[in-house]
Amino acid sequence: MDLYADFCRHTAGVRPGQSLLVAFSGGLDSTVLLALAARLARERGLTIRAVHIAHGLQPAAESWPAHCARVAATLGIHCQTIGVQVALGSRISLEAAAREARYRALAEAMAQGEILLTGHHLDDQAETLLLALKRGAGVAGLAAMPMHKKFGPGQQWRPLLTCSRKVLETFGREQGLSWVEDPSNAADDFDRNFLRNRILPPLLAQWPSFNRTAARSAELCAEQMELALELAEQDLPDLLNPAGGLSVTGLQALSRARRHNVLRHWLQQHQIHCSRSQLQAIWQELALARMDAEPEVRLGQRSIRRYQGFLYLPREGARPRPLDSLKAGKWLHCGVGQLRLSPVTRGADLITELDPGELQLAFGVAGLRAQPAGRAGSRPLKKLWQEYGIPPWQRPHIPLLMQGTKLVAVPGLFVTRDHTPEPDQPGWQLEWLPE
Repeated sequence: MDLYADFCRHTAGVRPGQSLLVAFSGGLDSTVLLALAARLARERGLTIRAVHIAHGLQPAAESWPAHCARVAATLGIHCQTIGVQVALGSRISLEAAAREARYRALAEAMAQGEILLTGHHLDDQAETLLLALKRGAGVAGLAAMPMHKKFGPGQQWRPLLTCSRKVLETFGREQGLSWVEDPSNAADDFDRNFLRNRILPPLLAQWPSFNRTAARSAELCAEQMELALELAEQDLPDLLNPAGGLSVTGLQALSRARRHNVLRHWLQQHQIHCSRSQLQAIWQELALARMDAEPEVRLGQRSIRRYQGFLYLPREGARPRPLDSLKAGKWLHCGVGQLRLSPVTRGADLITELDPGELQLAFGVAGLRAQPAGRAGSRPLKKLWQEYGIPPWQRPHIPLLMQGTKLVAVPGLFVTRDHTPEPDQPGWQLEWLPE
């Protein structure tokens, strides 16, 4: 195959003026990648640079930064070396810890809109799929590695993903490229090495096209994952209440597979990734608990709770910050969100007589009563919290717009009757963006 032509097809979306950042380990894959990217940059007038991540995990790696700098220099490219510390945990492998440290450093090194090129190839894709099977992963895991994805302040591209390692090695030798061999690649203690050294060779000997058919399966799983995401994005809005709670009754109306899909999507929006057994535990212990219960399930450092038929993810770490006075037309941060009061000539939320400098933003004020616009009579705020379905743990984080001791509005929830203008009248627009 014409490797450069294939590389050009997979980088056709690079726009003039965009910058390329090559993740350069010094091994075969990234060396071929750097040579191809250098030619592309020359022909298209692109900015290109390379980064070598030094993990410091083995003595042999001490000479690699100098090697990478020399190889990059012969191609007219500057190579920066970044040292990282690999933090090992009780439930994380050395491979995973090194990968996490590496990608964190690469993301920090990227400029806004830059494209990170990595040297993953067809055999890597097959290994990733087999590892996902070993874990019992769903379609998201079996989709393996995408050709393009958002990453850091830009994107990550894998333009060699359709090329086998054998093709890369042939190209490297024909071009007279020089690369380093990582001694740890021979250690079958690492999962990827075991697959690469012991499993894939006999599979490819028996079925030479195995890595390509495995990659096709990964592509089909990626399509199914996209469909699942589209379905979850359609289902989720109708299941959420204004406080961000997820309706148990709405979930019960869905099929089991569809319920798991939207529940998983809701959790992932909050950076919570859970297993199938954890999803089942959430459903059994939270959704199906008795009606008068307020159960809680812990997932790592986060918790999921139920209140009045809705599931919630309580905010942790956010601290409300009262504001002694407001300024018109300016976004003001209060720890748990942002608020802005802007003058408008019609369609106002608050009456024009209010002076922002005389308003305060408070939290957790006891003993308040309020009459929301359109409601008959005032009620204790505690009763209104219950009517609006605000869980007890959220109430201390709910902003209260005050004028002295008088409640004016609860941003994002209601404005009191005495401070609500007539329709289409001038006044103040009240905007609230929760964290």
